[in-house]
Amino acid sequence: MKYLVDLGGERVEVALDAGGASVDGVHHTAHLADVEGTSVRLVTIGGVQHRVVARRGNSRGQYTLWIDGWRFDAEALDERTRAIQALSAASAGPKGPAPVLAPMPGLIVRVQVAVGDTVQAGQGIVVMEAMKMENELRAPSGGVVRAIHAVPGKAVEKGTTLVEFEQPA
Repeated sequence: MKYLVDLGGERVEVALDAGGASVDGVHHTAHLADVEGTSVRLVTIGGVQHRVVARRGNSRGQYTLWIDGWRFDAEALDERTRAIQALSAASAGPKGPAPVLAPMPGLIVRVQVAVGDTVQAGQGIVVMEAMKMENELRAPSGGVVRAIHAVPGKAVEKGTTLVEFEQPA
């Protein structure tokens, strides 16, 4: 079975067979074994062993992986599913103003808007602290604040939706 895998912003082609896996055309011997009574799997690739824990994401093919203690968000879809997804996304059209997402893990310092506020593109929306610096996150486009998920003092992960918008009436 052939999969297209997005991991860390990079897309690779993975083909699985009985002896292992080919990644972008290069074959690697691989073995997968469960650690009894745990969610840990031991993956051996070319003689090197890795501890892997995988948790399914919110949509098809999305996973959060912990590999040797490092966290990765991945999407793995077979070729047919990826093609169908691309076709449906192309015909879906725009869905309104884009939300403000956390660009990195951090701590919410303050929220500068309220539900119902009309905002302009580039207006400051949320201030978050990351890597000992305060970063002002700005509205990507104009709209009306529909929902605020950011809470001052709360830690957030990269990609967390902080503020949602809707088209002005």
